[in-house]
Amino acid sequence: MIQITKIFRFEMAHAVHGYAGKCSNVHGHSYHLEITVASAADDYYIPAPGFIIDFKEIKKVVQSAVIDQLDHMLVLSEDFLQANNAFASLPNLSVWPYEPTAENILLHIKEKLEHKLPAHVHLCKVKLYETADSFAEWLLP
Repeated sequence: MIQITKIFRFEMAHAVHGYAGKCSNVHGHSYHLEITVASAADDYYIPAPGFIIDFKEIKKVVQSAVIDQLDHMLVLSEDFLQANNAFASLPNLSVWPYEPTAENILLHIKEKLEHKLPAHVHLCKVKLYETADSFAEWLLP
């Protein structure tokens, strides 16, 4: 199986409600996102134009479905907002039914992308770095 990966970066703030530590406060990260897709193509050359999918097409899909929705946003859970309603009127607020941990952000991204790719291309890995040395990763089972 041939896989290709496109890398993205975005800025986002969040807080983790109920966490006993600094992450319970609103804070931000410079996220690094790796999207890996694959095709059924294996050991044969790919017919012209020779791509599984053009990197530009991956960029277009991810930009629209993920980056435009998360970049420079404040993501808070419904529980956090109920306990801290002063944030409710911020124009860049996105409210989720679950805590915006690295793992849940990763699953959110996976959900947004898995049906946006062409039929012959499938999502096989999503890797989200929250810091330079900490990441969450989803792999196709």
